Amino acid sequence: MNVTEALHSRYTCRSFKAQPLEKEKILAILEAANRAPSWANTQPWEIFVAGGAVLEGLRKACLKNFRQGLPGNSDIPRAEEWPSSIADRIKSLMAARSKDLGIDRADGATRKAMAERTHRFFGAPIVLYLCMDRSLTSWSMHDLGMMSQSIMLAAEERGIASAIAYNMVIYPDLIRKAIGIPEELAIVIAIALGYADDGDPQNVFHSPRRSMEEVVRFTEI
Repeated sequence: MNVTEALHSRYTCRSFKAQPLEKEKILAILEAANRAPSWANTQPWEIFVAGGAVLEGLRKACLKNFRQGLPGNSDIPRAEEWPSSIADRIKSLMAARSKDLGIDRADGATRKAMAERTHRFFGAPIVLYLCMDRSLTSWSMHDLGMMSQSIMLAAEERGIASAIAYNMVIYPDLIRKAIGIPEELAIVIAIALGYADDGDPQNVFHSPRRSMEEVVRFTEI
């Protein structure tokens, strides 16, 4: 598999098998991804790997918070308002997924059940938490983005599915308590890893992309 193939085949896996993910494969993925570029080679990422009983306990705690309606309090604030063009793409995505899965978006119980998948970490056997020192700026956040993409592509090459999701980091106090992340590190994002459950309809839908005519603006070539 080359890079272009990995870019096209990678998707957000929303249902993982219970099959464990070997430590050797996790380390191979992270060792490859550690070649990601960063400003002046700062390599600002700190990565915590959760699995086994620790992850199961955290999964249950996060799901309990969500079911109780406790608001999220992520270390990195979420956007409160999106530009109209981006908001439209989000609405289109949700509508397309619901249609593909035969789900009525007006059905609150069904929507809640879908949301719970995220708080169960999609059943993944491993979740990586990417962190950085709180004193760092958005430039280092950009570096963590490149590390995140590198992790997911390295995983895809090895037949390992991935899911990157904001909702997996909305309860940072629970995460810190479970896996010992110090307060001086901001929990930026989480990536679930494991083997995809190809029989689950949730994994059939793949989100569309904008055309190059819409995305790219050439000045002169």
